[in-house]
Amino acid sequence: MEVDAGVSKILRRNESEIPHEVSARDFPPNFIFGVATSAYQVEGAASEGGRGDSIWDVFSHTKGKILDGSNGDVAVDQYHRYQEDVELIAKLGFDAYRFSISWPRIFPDGFGKVNLEGVAYYNKLIDALLEKGIQPFVTLYHWDLPQKLHETTEGWLKKDIVCYFASYAETCFSVFGDRVKYWITLNEPLQTAVNGYCTGVFAPGRCSDRKWSSYGDSSTEPYLVAHNQLLAHAKAVDVYRKKFKDTQGGVVGMSVDCEWSEPLTDDLIDKAAAQRRLDFHLGWYLDPIYFGRYPESMIKKLEHRLPKFTDDEIALLRNSIDFVGLNHYTTRYITSSMSSEENTFYYDQEMDRIAEWKGVTIGDRAASEWLYVVPWGIGEAVNYITKRYGKPPIYITENGMDEEDTGTSSLQEVLNDSERIAYFKGYLASVAQSIWNGCDVRGYFAWSLLDNFEWAQGYTKRFGIVYVDYKNGLSRHPKSSAHWFADFLKDRKSAV
Repeated sequence: MEVDAGVSKILRRNESEIPHEVSARDFPPNFIFGVATSAYQVEGAASEGGRGDSIWDVFSHTKGKILDGSNGDVAVDQYHRYQEDVELIAKLGFDAYRFSISWPRIFPDGFGKVNLEGVAYYNKLIDALLEKGIQPFVTLYHWDLPQKLHETTEGWLKKDIVCYFASYAETCFSVFGDRVKYWITLNEPLQTAVNGYCTGVFAPGRCSDRKWSSYGDSSTEPYLVAHNQLLAHAKAVDVYRKKFKDTQGGVVGMSVDCEWSEPLTDDLIDKAAAQRRLDFHLGWYLDPIYFGRYPESMIKKLEHRLPKFTDDEIALLRNSIDFVGLNHYTTRYITSSMSSEENTFYYDQEMDRIAEWKGVTIGDRAASEWLYVVPWGIGEAVNYITKRYGKPPIYITENGMDEEDTGTSSLQEVLNDSERIAYFKGYLASVAQSIWNGCDVRGYFAWSLLDNFEWAQGYTKRFGIVYVDYKNGLSRHPKSSAHWFADFLKDRKSAV
């Protein structure tokens, strides 16, 4: 009966949540529309300009870790082509560009002497953006921890990382903060904690499975890493507020990812499982910041495996955020279950994530096996954050879908990404509805500006609204979705 109820609910939800046609005029006049990338995925120039190695340099060069055996040594070469990319952003009409600073490009070892060549590069990028009227949104950490810091201090596993990160952040605030007014401390810290230290499929690749990694403990390390990430975030915000806020006037947030979790049925057990999933996903990072503690479900389940905050750390954490950055792509139905993977992040949640049941899917699937197109999910996530955390300012800092790189399609075929246009229309309509419902959403960033290195998937998946021809000099070709955005944004400006 529960299965039938679940299938019925999926059908009912899909039929009732068809998005309306969306216009930029559905958003507030000061709403920010942007595109996003990250340093390791687009910059390249891995050994140029005084840059040191990151954990992703080492991980991607380790045989068997990346699906197609590739790496980010060149990526899409934005380091040399940033002016071309800035021009593209301007021509498409976006208000902002979210990019990340490569920590090892500023501090090659993670600490010590500042690399002035790295500072000069980001100064040029920031100035080029501002010259075109494009607001820089800067992420300080998008997964590329300096390898030397990882080797000498164990990186996120040790509390020393808090001071190292704060020092790095202070340097960035000092040299770029006169022009950068939007800062993001960490991007998707959950992915670092879980995929880097539990499943081991992301750098630094630690886990309990000795067939995959020689190091790691999947039952404890993710929670320790998350704990130190939270403290590093809070310390960096504290530095900004004490030393830079008054003169620079910027804001600092964190980008958390949330795959919306909807109970499969109306049974209380499934509702509790869905809430548990949200606790372990969003609450893991936002509850300590807003409430000074981890979610009760995590405390109860994990007991001694979940680190505790001191009184001073709680004081540092409380309200250490000016806005919530939300990275959202997809949604799952959740049912109560015990996973067979003992002592892992997923086992601890006592739930199953369901996208398909007896031939009925929650939405059309994109190229990645985890990404289903479910527009109503982003609205649910925004509404949840609004209600649980007291209506904070929210920026959608990533949203998008991917296509498979088959290597056999013509340029004309790959540029006609009509499914991506439908995706953006649906998700933007859902965001607009959440604003209408009273949520304080202030901006939206499409992921991604460019096709790029997609972490463990290498170059097999393409998220870009601009096609990058990997076989012909990394030339850029705007896809239909890029032109759709240009028209979408032009309509807003013509109404002013």
